[in-house]
Amino acid sequence: MHRLLLLGSLWLLVAPPASSIFQRPTGSPAPPHLQYLLEPLHAAVHTQRGATATLPCVLRALPRNYRVKWSKVEPANYRESIIIITNGLYHKNYGPLSPRVRLRHSHRYDASLTITDVALEDEGRYRCQLVNGLEDESVSLTLHLEGVVFPYQPSNGRYKFNYHEAKRACEQQDSRLATYQQLYKAWTEGLDWCNAGWILDGTVHYPIINSREPCGGRLLLPGVRTYGARDKQKDRFDAFCFTSALQGSVYFVRGHLNFKEAGQACRNHGAAIAKVGQLYSAWKFSQLDRCDGGWLADGSVRYPITTPRERCGGLPDPGVRSFGFPSKELRTYGTYCFAGK
Repeated sequence: MHRLLLLGSLWLLVAPPASSIFQRPTGSPAPPHLQYLLEPLHAAVHTQRGATATLPCVLRALPRNYRVKWSKVEPANYRESIIIITNGLYHKNYGPLSPRVRLRHSHRYDASLTITDVALEDEGRYRCQLVNGLEDESVSLTLHLEGVVFPYQPSNGRYKFNYHEAKRACEQQDSRLATYQQLYKAWTEGLDWCNAGWILDGTVHYPIINSREPCGGRLLLPGVRTYGARDKQKDRFDAFCFTSALQGSVYFVRGHLNFKEAGQACRNHGAAIAKVGQLYSAWKFSQLDRCDGGWLADGSVRYPITTPRERCGGLPDPGVRSFGFPSKELRTYGTYCFAGK
């Protein structure tokens, strides 16, 4: 297991030795024996936004009277939301996923769940439960979206969001609050950010690659540092947002435009001024690389770099660079537009 070390009011996540990561602790119970459900070959299914994904759930035998219930574990409130229930002949869909889910049912033993037009909020853990009197059993699977995590703060500075405002801000930028797993993966891929931010489960973290004085000190190991759960109404931090592949494209319109003119320039092309999440997605998935600062929908000016070079900010790593939030009357920049499919 990971260990948490307390340093003042800051918790630091420390990974276990590599040799122990996949070993079951001595004396811990083995996974429950499955009589009717097959253990899935892979516990995780990887997909992108807009794709169709299938979560496997196959029976090895059919009990006389049974139901299969699919549900999703919601990390924000630790509850399970029912998605679909079937008795093999009939089924009923539930909740917001209802229009986009169906049973694959490729044969009589197949109770796999297919999700069409996968959305950002579909990421997470799902449970296929066989309901059979006293012999209930279940398998769990995780749906992973390929994407990118980015830190976000508003125009009026750092640490301005309570949890609900952070959640809304990410959604307004074509993204959602990142999960801990998404933030941890982003850290392993190089995300280094000194400002703490909310994530989906209501906890607050920041990822550090290069230990330094303003970010907890040089003596702390690199890691995803955590402040734990915070008051969702009163406490204020930045946000860590997550976005996935675009269903459309982002492109640059050259010019010396103020913010209002930037929006009009995109509309003249039959498009809309791009959101921050859309620019990050185009950088991640389409390798958008431009040295030109451009307006975005939140009033910030940014530019995406996939091939770092001296005359494009001079930083050694790829990334989306930011000029912050200049005056909206300033006529210095072009604009990034988004055209949906």
